[in-house]
Amino acid sequence: MSEPNAWRQWDGPQHAAPPPAPPRRRRRWPWVVLVIVLLLGGGCAAFAGLFVNSVSDEVSKNVRVTYEVTGDAKDAAISYTTWRDGDMLTSEESSRDLPWRKVVTTEGFIKGGSLSVTLGADGGRATCSVTVDDGTPRTATASGPFATASCEGF
Repeated sequence: MSEPNAWRQWDGPQHAAPPPAPPRRRRRWPWVVLVIVLLLGGGCAAFAGLFVNSVSDEVSKNVRVTYEVTGDAKDAAISYTTWRDGDMLTSEESSRDLPWRKVVTTEGFIKGGSLSVTLGADGGRATCSVTVDDGTPRTATASGPFATASCEGF
């Protein structure tokens, strides 16, 4: 027993160390989803800000509404409505000879109104016209006794 290591305790079979584990791959999809959510959220917030600003601008915007009635009728009854500050104001003028014109400036989210002309017993012909600012006029024509023309939807 001349070997000094002969009495060494046996450690079992000797194996080579296992190879190192490959580096763990990072998942990219959560980051992609996060970026998409942030972009969508930012876009929605920007759109909401623009919407609020445009509504606010629209509420404070003044518009000019021109009501006109032309024709040869005598004794016409004219009625017009205008939205002003959330209220609808109605005005009437009776026994009017034509032509007739009224310009109103209004402010508020709801604008516009209506114009109607009703001819008298003698009839004749009348055309109503409503123009908002310098836009395209809405027109309608009536002829004959007690005929009515209405201009709406502006």
